[in-house]
Amino acid sequence: MRSPHRGRRVAAAVAASAIALLGACGSHPSAQRPTGPPSTSTTAPASTTSTTRRHAHERKRRHHPERVQKHVERAQKHAERVPKHSHPVHKHALAVPRVPLCPLTGERARAGHVPRRAAVAVKVENLPAARPQFGLDEADIVFEEPVEGGITRFIAVFQCHTAGRIEPVRSARLVDAQILEPLGRILFAYSGAIQPVINEVDSRKSLLDDVGGYLAPNAYWRDPDRYEPHNLETSSAALYAAAAQLHYPEKPPVAIFSYGRPSPGATPASVVNIDYPLDVTTWTWHRDTGLWYRSYSDTGPALLGDGSQIAASNVIVMLVREWPTPYPEDITGSLENELTLKGSGPAWVFRDGAQFYGKWERPLLDHPTVFVETNGTRITLTPGNTWEELVPDGRSIEVKP
Repeated sequence: MRSPHRGRRVAAAVAASAIALLGACGSHPSAQRPTGPPSTSTTAPASTTSTTRRHAHERKRRHHPERVQKHVERAQKHAERVPKHSHPVHKHALAVPRVPLCPLTGERARAGHVPRRAAVAVKVENLPAARPQFGLDEADIVFEEPVEGGITRFIAVFQCHTAGRIEPVRSARLVDAQILEPLGRILFAYSGAIQPVINEVDSRKSLLDDVGGYLAPNAYWRDPDRYEPHNLETSSAALYAAAAQLHYPEKPPVAIFSYGRPSPGATPASVVNIDYPLDVTTWTWHRDTGLWYRSYSDTGPALLGDGSQIAASNVIVMLVREWPTPYPEDITGSLENELTLKGSGPAWVFRDGAQFYGKWERPLLDHPTVFVETNGTRITLTPGNTWEELVPDGRSIEVKP
């Protein structure tokens, strides 16, 4: 096949030759001859016949410079008429295959592809009566939020990973939508809520697709070996089946964390103590597994239903402002709390047996939270699951090297 650039290359070569000839001939027959001593070139002298022919040819060119100029102009016009190649010219490069990564963990996706499904967020209880929980070890991300009465609740988010048993499922809070907003459209599983929360979940602006106990009762069942209300169960499969029946979209979430090598600003960390109002939550680094393990000051190791201990690749601690809403949450009159999640505040990121101290930044609620060190360097996570601790400001955070 003829190259699409051939015409332009030929025309350009002709034009260059013509211009060179024009320059060699001079602009007018009366141009001055060079002066000075003759050249000392070692090239053999040309024959008399060839010299005579060359001089005659040069005289002919000198007397007809317009012919050379017309030749140049013709070549240039021809080059302009040659169609340009419509495709970019690619340099030869080694093709590197892209490895599909789970958006919420940064890990390589199982079976070589990210599941084409939405993320599902499940509200999970954390009272001592709710322990041990099921399914938290399979969550991509777990958010721990302070709620009324000094207790905390979990939002366990699943997407690349699934869980055959998630227990115990409990009620939603107003702040849940704000925590989850950066993930985009997401399935939301919960057991119930006060009316202002239900109104928020079902509002037109909400990004939460409701697969809670009201709209999807068949996705839940009771564990006969535990007491109510600490025994409501579900599973990833049941929640995705409910979402299909409700005709919710199956769009995977966007990534909200950055993953990569740690920056040089780390300091050693082996133990993190978080002083929540009802107990001290501790994360302890284990070098042999490369994970942080969770425990409580009141009930010891944070065990799951299968006897394993809750562990995480990354632990993030954010100090946030907590303030009461006008809405009573239960019959005792405890007011539901809100958290200030827009703006900035102190933050710690724990990964690979080290801590990075700085601040969290979130200019808008639909933006993911960014974590930066005190010098402005962005903090990255190591691929794996992440626990994000939302801690009321004024509580103490103790880090041991």
